[in-house]
Amino acid sequence: MTAMNDLSIRSATAADLDEVLAFWKTAAEGTSISDDSDGVARLVARDADALILAEVDGVLVGTVIAGFDGWRCHLYRLAVHPDRRRRGVGSALLAAAEERFTALGGRRADAMVLDRNTSAHHAWRAGGYGPEPQWSRWVKHLSG
Repeated sequence: MTAMNDLSIRSATAADLDEVLAFWKTAAEGTSISDDSDGVARLVARDADALILAEVDGVLVGTVIAGFDGWRCHLYRLAVHPDRRRRGVGSALLAAAEERFTALGGRRADAMVLDRNTSAHHAWRAGGYGPEPQWSRWVKHLSG
């Protein structure tokens, strides 16, 4: 666990999943096909350190998913509670994710950021990320 002033960063556990799902309804940019108890439980069961939480006095204030498949580093669900934005929570979460990736041998991180989520663009750019216009995301939903 890493502490920054009153901010604590830690990996999620199965006990956190309901709170995380509720948090994303308030703090995330929208919902995803994977935003359900089963989907998040599979993530944590497969890779216990992939879902990173930021807390202040035990209260959830931010999340990021730092997935590593052995080849690529992927970032999802960087979400900070609206009352805690622009206070370093997102930066602390990105730093924790990048430390994880580096320890695993990752070389480059990519992030899923909605084009319409312009309020998040500042946070990503401040973290050193930028869009790559030569790439497009191609998607096929496998269920539902």
